[in-house]
Amino acid sequence: MVLHRRQRSVIVTGASGLLGRHVQHDPGLAAWNLMAPSSHALDVRHRDQVMHAIQGHKPDAVIHLAYNSADRRTTFEGSRNVAEAAAACGARLVHLSTDVVFGGRETSYVESDALSPATEYGQMKADAETAVMAACPGAVMIRTSLMYATDFLAPTQIAVQRALRGEMPISFFTDEFRCPAHAADIAAACAALAGMPEITGPLHVAGPEALSRADFAAVIARRLGLDPVSLSTTTLRESGLDRPGRVVLDSSLATSLGFRCRSVADALG
Repeated sequence: MVLHRRQRSVIVTGASGLLGRHVQHDPGLAAWNLMAPSSHALDVRHRDQVMHAIQGHKPDAVIHLAYNSADRRTTFEGSRNVAEAAAACGARLVHLSTDVVFGGRETSYVESDALSPATEYGQMKADAETAVMAACPGAVMIRTSLMYATDFLAPTQIAVQRALRGEMPISFFTDEFRCPAHAADIAAACAALAGMPEITGPLHVAGPEALSRADFAAVIARRLGLDPVSLSTTTLRESGLDRPGRVVLDSSLATSLGFRCRSVADALG
């Protein structure tokens, strides 16, 4: 008698966003039955709706990407709702977090460092991490940095384009450092981790280099065929903004597990 293995299924929240579109087309999920409900079909802010949808489908995994940087209900409560629903049906949970759960310092951050958000959005995501791990201890939380793409433009790339076309007055910081990551590389990690329940807790998956916002904008400009010389730059002190300066993720643990992000030069050519 031949036994046929049931096709694994995964629900992706926030599937219409930059990362979500990459996740949907990642080869690592080609053999999965992928469900990508719209925010109208699955509004993560409403616990009963989330519980009903996820428990009703009983997916093997949930990749939670939905967030709204200006809405705590989506970013915090939505994450908690998804984590509770995933735990209730025994689904593997891959939760997307961010580097700004940290407040910035000269040395790189590792997974075990204490959370120290310095912005409202960072606080939302830090609270979401705590709630997710409390509700679903077997979850993995991918912390990443600025994302960009090649098939279509990420918000940070659009900002550079609009600035150089004179459509948006914006200056790029020379003293704010992050570790930019191609969305396809993060999508590949999400897809692989959906089937790796042995990996739990926070995991830093970000680019291998720390670039200032200004230097990153210059790279993007050249990739778009625009002249970066006319980019307006400033410093955090000059701007008067209170936001983290150097937030660099140490991704060596992820690299040792086989998850590697390309450098900006390699990814954009």
